[in-house]
Amino acid sequence: MPEALDIEDPAALLAYLRDTSRLAREERPTIRTLAGGVSNKTVLVERPNGEAWVLKQALPKLRVKVDWFSDPARIHREALALRWLPKLAPVGTITPLVFEDPEHYLLAMAAVPQPHENWKAMLLAGRVEKRHAEQFGTLLGTIHRRSAEMDDAAGDSGSEIAAAFADKSFFHSLRVEPYYEYSAAAVPESRRFYEYLVAMSGGEVGFALVHGDYSPKNILVRDDRLVLLDHEVIHWGKPAFDAGFALCHLLSKGHHCRAHRARFKVAALAFALSYMRALDDGDAFPWQVTHQRLWVDHTLGCLLARVAGRSPLEYLTADERKAQSEATVALMRSPPDNVADLIKAFLERV
Repeated sequence: MPEALDIEDPAALLAYLRDTSRLAREERPTIRTLAGGVSNKTVLVERPNGEAWVLKQALPKLRVKVDWFSDPARIHREALALRWLPKLAPVGTITPLVFEDPEHYLLAMAAVPQPHENWKAMLLAGRVEKRHAEQFGTLLGTIHRRSAEMDDAAGDSGSEIAAAFADKSFFHSLRVEPYYEYSAAAVPESRRFYEYLVAMSGGEVGFALVHGDYSPKNILVRDDRLVLLDHEVIHWGKPAFDAGFALCHLLSKGHHCRAHRARFKVAALAFALSYMRALDDGDAFPWQVTHQRLWVDHTLGCLLARVAGRSPLEYLTADERKAQSEATVALMRSPPDNVADLIKAFLERV
């Protein structure tokens, strides 16, 4: 085993980068810890030559109030994603991988050049632009469609991409257990609904690459274009989870930002339409009514999980969490038939 390394210790990180010949001995970069993540230590390294890296080191225990553990070996999954996603996503939307060190549970990727802004922060400030929501849908739909097409082209022998991302253990430890199973225990009237969602999320059947953490906090906006980050939950599975997880974040922010609720409704609908259009550009993706119904159900599951699960949304007040819980549980009893009706029903109830 290598000696323990804490990348948030600038002196230790600098010594490591020099000892591994990733930096020259005389090179003196600027090192700064980045805030915001709960599952990784994240550090920005800016080199004198203008090159900049973001280093991520996976934590075994996540930085939340309740106990939440996940194998730090998931950093290898994120590095794998950084090797595959450029083949699937629109050009310029994925940061290049610089290096991976599985023994220290870390990777380095190219930093997104300044100036850029975090999309979550923009949304919470009321800067809700339809064109960004459309890109958000197109980016996700393109990844889902192209990965499905790649798998479909492989035929009965199975595809390399499906095999590479077959393991769902990180999805279970970071999403299914802390979101669905924990919420089912916390809100007993939701238990049967979550049992169904857990059953639908498991098993070996899958037909696309599922990002697993597709939310505005993992989007940077540079030159009015979106860049996607944080891929440690990625796996081969059923992509309705991604669509529901993403829509949950737009609806939750629309709930919180009451003065901008009408704009969030437009953005949510724009995201949904752009996502569906991106899927319909190809023939391999099994776009069916059942997919949209499961998308509705995952949206509801995530809406409740983000107020009752292990990682509640920090910007919602206690009253907003109560209102979101009550509205979502009511909709779980009789879910809308389609996404557009869900958007309308949720925003009216809260």
